[in-house]
Amino acid sequence: MRAKRYIIDTTLRDGEQSAGLAFTSDDKYKMAMRMDTLGFYQIEAGIPALGNVEKEAILRIMSDKKNTLISAWNRMNRGDIAHSFDCNPDIIHISAPVSYVQIYSKLRKNKKWLEKTLFDCIAFAQDKGFRVTVGLEDASRADESFLIALINHLKKYDVHHVRYADTVGVLTPTRSGEVINALTRYTDMDIDIHVHNDLGMAVANSLVCAKEGAKYIDCTFFGIGERAGNCNLLDFLHASEPIFDLGVDRSKAKQVQNEIKDIVLGCN
Repeated sequence: MRAKRYIIDTTLRDGEQSAGLAFTSDDKYKMAMRMDTLGFYQIEAGIPALGNVEKEAILRIMSDKKNTLISAWNRMNRGDIAHSFDCNPDIIHISAPVSYVQIYSKLRKNKKWLEKTLFDCIAFAQDKGFRVTVGLEDASRADESFLIALINHLKKYDVHHVRYADTVGVLTPTRSGEVINALTRYTDMDIDIHVHNDLGMAVANSLVCAKEGAKYIDCTFFGIGERAGNCNLLDFLHASEPIFDLGVDRSKAKQVQNEIKDIVLGCN
């Protein structure tokens, strides 16, 4: 029996960060409605704090989707999260910078501030009845022991799962397997893996992480995304088909990709 794993599609959020791409509200709605037929666990629909156009798209998607959970992405502050309340998504995702270079050098804060701010944001969303997931931004450059301690603490806050993000695209398959093995061994939390393709190994990294216990895998159509892109959905489906039950039919996903290619690739 193949192990069960789940696809989180981030074409509408991280995929849109590809150079030259800017989806309209109609674009996002049309793509989401096609994706909703595929058996994805979750679609990351966008960032409500960007403004009314983004909110309109997420609200339309929420009103008509039938099968897939819809999430909204937020920075770690109450202002962003309040914008997400307006969209009433299934999941509010909060991204927290966890590497020391991000915490100490970029933000000029410390770990205590990070934890206090993150837990406050989680409670803020949960008090409104939302399911919360947390993204560990720049996790691939973070201290592993700090991540393990933080994830175990997040479990006490009833966070649904955490995203291990290779934000700057430095993971290799060997390192990917080591870190996910450690996180799944020493925490009681479901892990979502989010990798970038800067070294050309996004699919390989994602596959190894899934083998080591990552339950959720972030993908995009065509592998689009910031810089060199994200894990290519069809390539990952092809590579993982003999090993995992993803609940997604590869031939149907290829058909949907063909149907949305003019939007995704910016063709007219």
